[in-house]
Amino acid sequence: MTERPAAGAVPSTRGPVALGEILSAPELAAVRKLGAHDLGEMLRIPPRRYVVPGPLRTLQELHEGEEISAVVTVEGVRERSMRNRPGSILLVTVGDGTDQLTLTFFLARPHLVQWHRTRLVLGARIRVSGTVGLHREERQIVHPDYLVLGDGEGEVTLAEAMRPLPVYPLRGSVKLKGMRHAFASALEHVEEVPDVVPAEVLAARHLSPLPVALRGIHAPSTEQEIAPGMGHLAFEEAFVLQTIFAQRRAADELTAAPALRADGPLQVLLEGRLPFTPTAGQDEVGSRIAELVSRDTPTSVLLQGDVGSGKTLVALRAMLRAVDSGYQAALLAPTEVLAEQHARTIGDLLGGLGRAGRLDAEPEATAVRLLTGSQRVQDRRETLLDVTSGAAGIVVGTHALLTESVEFAALGLVVIDEQHRFGVDHRRRLRSRGAEGTSPHVIVMTATPIPRSAALAVVGDLDVLTLHESPARRAGVVSHVVPEQSQVWVRRMWQRVREEIDAGHRAFVVCARIDEDGGTGRSEGSGLQDAGPEPPEDRDLLPAPRGVEQTAAALRADPVLAGVRIGTLHGRMPGPEKQRAMEQLAAGELDLLVATTVIEVGVDVPDATALVVLDAERFGVSQLHQLRGRVGRGEHPGIAFFDTRLTPGTEPVEHLTRVAATTDGFALAQLDLERRGVGDLVGTEQSGLHRTLRHLDVLRDVRMIEDARTAALAVVAADPDLDRHPALAAAVDRRLQDADPDVERS
Repeated sequence: MTERPAAGAVPSTRGPVALGEILSAPELAAVRKLGAHDLGEMLRIPPRRYVVPGPLRTLQELHEGEEISAVVTVEGVRERSMRNRPGSILLVTVGDGTDQLTLTFFLARPHLVQWHRTRLVLGARIRVSGTVGLHREERQIVHPDYLVLGDGEGEVTLAEAMRPLPVYPLRGSVKLKGMRHAFASALEHVEEVPDVVPAEVLAARHLSPLPVALRGIHAPSTEQEIAPGMGHLAFEEAFVLQTIFAQRRAADELTAAPALRADGPLQVLLEGRLPFTPTAGQDEVGSRIAELVSRDTPTSVLLQGDVGSGKTLVALRAMLRAVDSGYQAALLAPTEVLAEQHARTIGDLLGGLGRAGRLDAEPEATAVRLLTGSQRVQDRRETLLDVTSGAAGIVVGTHALLTESVEFAALGLVVIDEQHRFGVDHRRRLRSRGAEGTSPHVIVMTATPIPRSAALAVVGDLDVLTLHESPARRAGVVSHVVPEQSQVWVRRMWQRVREEIDAGHRAFVVCARIDEDGGTGRSEGSGLQDAGPEPPEDRDLLPAPRGVEQTAAALRADPVLAGVRIGTLHGRMPGPEKQRAMEQLAAGELDLLVATTVIEVGVDVPDATALVVLDAERFGVSQLHQLRGRVGRGEHPGIAFFDTRLTPGTEPVEHLTRVAATTDGFALAQLDLERRGVGDLVGTEQSGLHRTLRHLDVLRDVRMIEDARTAALAVVAADPDLDRHPALAAAVDRRLQDADPDVERS
């Protein structure tokens, strides 16, 4: 099998040694199962942990329960049969001149006894490590770790005996000893692995060259050598990521974009129509976006704000600036439900300003069009015609906007909602739809706030703008955890739901599945999955999740909800049915909607005030926060219940309690980052790069990431195509391939 070039490989006559030349067939298979295909990848896999001998002590100093090491001499060996099962007990008496100690081995087979006897001969000097115990008031170590000291075959020096021993993850038939041998064999060729980070960057930060770092990781003489080696790999990873982001920014600087500089008339007319006063944050962030999109190079902005912070208005203002400047704007949403919601919200805010071509349109109006995969053929044809001709100034849609059949007349701005649902490839395809060879400006929005440390690591090619306040017109929501072991609490939960409905309000019940046979809820209309649950690691140990259809049937039969009009909503329903369900709820024709997480983002029903999330332990922090953002959006306060069948006091229930205790999305994002890591926080499809974070800890290493960013910007400024840094260029290519095979190097 041909070896892939190592990450950071320098072209040469021969190149780094192939793994097949230095490893046995089982070792090679095991290493490849760890994800390594070449020498550089293999040596960048760190041990899971190290076995570090305890501190050297004299036997006189030993106490029960201590983990120690001692240099001793074998003074006696005796053997006796086990009483209750086959095998022997080997008792080895050792001493160091201050005291004696017994080493005890319980051995089931004769060859094991013989193996130890050939090493533990009288007079042998050994380093022994283990935990001291007592047996009949005599100190002993059961099954100790020991090494024979000396200069003979199979013997080691004391310094070697005190080294930390790496413990590698195991794959295939290779045991730990074999894996250690494999990495030791690879380490002999460490000088052939080129340094990805330029020497001058390493020197300025007092980081060791890569070979020194890798020796410190795989063959440390002391524990102190491990951290600098791991630090090198963490900085290297940060530096490669930041180089990717720096190249993207540099490419943007060389790309033309439409300068969106007009200030009216639609923008001015919208301000006069707004039924509320925008927040100071909306005005401030809107001004910053207006400044960025007025440039003639592409803007890439991450607009983040907590649930209900008013991102849609900020995006609409920017889209109207594009239309006023003679261009089109597109809003891309992850689900049909959300796309339809956005189209209605924008239509309501614009009124006659968004009805061009209709009798009730205002003179300056543009047209707002919706494009989804499940539209009727005639509606789709009319929308595509308006998009191609330029009659549609604002186009709202799902991934259907990305298909080749959609041709924009003059696309100047793209807004992507819930950016973690779309990959870099989605962004790139829309970027290629600009007018006359230009690249449209891009704004990606998220209601899952990203702490600065994570943003630097995973969306470093975007300028982050944040809305910190929420419009005053929202009443807000309080949350409660309801353990089903307390039937009193469960009854009260459904009574509260009934009370909200009787007061003229609406309610949501959210399930993790469509059916209880394991259906996950793939949306046939949009082609995207409903936002699936983010389960904890012991997901299989959780109670089987309840489904939408079964839950709806059970609630219809519940006397507490007698007379309540109950509907369902999930991803398998055809688009018109989903649209109808939402319209019925908003119009008051339904009182309660049982749904999957298809309602997670964007759904706006001001009269909705009650939410029940069943099997809440199966959902991630951001999902729970997004879901409860569906209630309390109007003048009436909302109430959310996180229902669980797990036992109170367990870690998942305690975690739910922490989520319920705060409505601050930024605090919850930090909690999610600390508990689950950046991958889950930012999402599974945002850029792909974060999925392969191996050595970086975005909480611990934020200064390192900032430092790597500064260094990468300087390197790319001087060498944009990395022609003078072939090892770094290869590492960038490899990183992008690992993250997303469809992503091309910028």
